[in-house]
Amino acid sequence: MTTSRSSAKAPKASYVCDACGHNPPKWLGRCPECGEWGSVIESSVTVGVSGRVVSSRMPAEPARPIAQISASPARAVATGVGELDRVLGGGLVPGAVVLLAGEPGVGKSTLLLDVAQQWAAGAGSPSLVVSGEESVSQVRLRAERLGALHDRLYLASENDLGTVIGHLDAVKPGLLILDSVQTVSAPGTEGVPGGVTQVRAVTAALVSIAKERGIATVLVGHVTKDGQVAGPRVLEHLVDVVLHFEGDKHSSLRLVRGVKNRFGAADEVGCFEMHEGGISSLPDPSGLFLTRYLEPVPGTCVTVAMEGRRALVTEVQALIGAEVQGSPRRTVSGLDHARLAMVLAVLERRTKQLKLYNREVFAATVGGIRLIEPSADLAMALAVASGGLDLAMAPHLVAIGEVGLTGEIRRVGAVGRRLAEAARLGFKVALVPPGCGPDGADGTPKGMEVIEVGNVQAALQSAARVAADHGRR
Repeated sequence: MTTSRSSAKAPKASYVCDACGHNPPKWLGRCPECGEWGSVIESSVTVGVSGRVVSSRMPAEPARPIAQISASPARAVATGVGELDRVLGGGLVPGAVVLLAGEPGVGKSTLLLDVAQQWAAGAGSPSLVVSGEESVSQVRLRAERLGALHDRLYLASENDLGTVIGHLDAVKPGLLILDSVQTVSAPGTEGVPGGVTQVRAVTAALVSIAKERGIATVLVGHVTKDGQVAGPRVLEHLVDVVLHFEGDKHSSLRLVRGVKNRFGAADEVGCFEMHEGGISSLPDPSGLFLTRYLEPVPGTCVTVAMEGRRALVTEVQALIGAEVQGSPRRTVSGLDHARLAMVLAVLERRTKQLKLYNREVFAATVGGIRLIEPSADLAMALAVASGGLDLAMAPHLVAIGEVGLTGEIRRVGAVGRRLAEAARLGFKVALVPPGCGPDGADGTPKGMEVIEVGNVQAALQSAARVAADHGRR
């Protein structure tokens, strides 16, 4: 008698990274995708049979010609917070899902509570704030401090997805704010709250409900130590808009930066100021990044940086310390350390006036803004040269351009927009790369003198001449 064996195969164990969602073929101590240690866990998923035939079914709504489809239901509704509307492309679209990520304590909950109050007051539909981290009493205290109280603003404290959907059925809001998506768990889904499986399930369910009911939804997300959105990478693909809330706890400046936007520009930036009464929009933040001096001071130079599509006039400061033995310090605040090291090497190699190899150098921006784009190279070089030579730059001078290793000044983008912003704030002279002057395609603002400089040496000579002309006045 032969023994019959079952043809059914045992479920095959699979593994998933709890940090990024990668599926390695076996357990590993370190995820090969994101490099996290100890993040690969076993996921009991049964491997299905491939090659099945999928039968067709009648669609719930037939496809229609695109010209016959109305775009009115997808029109953006203004939130009442101007800088956030700027980043979103006009406001929140009904049915859209927005992911707002940022470090703890940067002000995400404060901003969104203001948005919920503005929506309840002006959008004609209730707003619902669901907090998975705080009680309703704690949220109420913050709302009193911000003055964000309204009869159509509803609060709930829940960690269960089913209960959150129950609140949606009862309140029928036009805006849902979930703070945060990592604290909510979906019934019947494996894993702990905040894990890859749970975050994926909760987000997919809320996206489906938002599209079906036309609810504008904002999900608050945590970030990792590297500043990336915590959870599976697919989270950013599921939502319509991804925003990063950035800011230094020691500075009042806050930036909302668009990373992904299906309804507008993905490179826009909104500026906010954090204060005791809450958070407010900064439609014209350039004044925060400048210092007004009674007399010109050596070691400073002004540039115009681009944050998204916005031009910000920013001051760069540099201090040249005493001579030291060994390796001198190079300290930066708000600037790229590698670019400062490159600029110092170019200044010493391509000019004959500066000897910096044994001098300490400190460089910083004003107002807490961070400059990482190459267009600030020329201003950084002039600030260092100004401090090293004890030569004050003219207060009405701005410098824009990237510095190459051979000392040449390279062209950067949006020069016309940068010059227009500098002229609006009263600057009269600009040092720019070749091709950006009066005969260039970018144009010149009325009343501004634009000087093209081809290399660092020419920039130093032009800046010294402008400073001398200013001193004779």
